[in-house]
Amino acid sequence: MPSATFPAAARLHRPSEFTAALSGRRVARGAYFVLTARVNAVSEQSPAEPAIARLGLIMAKRFAQHAVTRNALKRVVREAFRLQRLTLPPADYVVRLNKPIKAISLSTLKLEARTEASAHFLKAAQC
Repeated sequence: MPSATFPAAARLHRPSEFTAALSGRRVARGAYFVLTARVNAVSEQSPAEPAIARLGLIMAKRFAQHAVTRNALKRVVREAFRLQRLTLPPADYVVRLNKPIKAISLSTLKLEARTEASAHFLKAAQC
């Protein structure tokens, strides 16, 4: 049984990968994030390997001024993706912060972001 890890192969690395994934369809939109996905038929890294779900994150400084906030949001979204990665269809997923973060405590923000990210990935798994 495969484990729920987050290897380097499950990440988007190059700007061209982000651009291609952002040209896909919008799967979900919430209070903080927009989830965009582009389906992969074969792995772009190596055609011999099966395609997997990969994640890219865009946390703009204009929406989250503090690096602590941006890093916390990235950690929360990565964890939500890691737990559901094996149930997601093979695609490149980009989670983009789309609204300014309101003035709330970091623990409250992480809880709200985790709930939203998990819901977005569940919706993506059902599509």
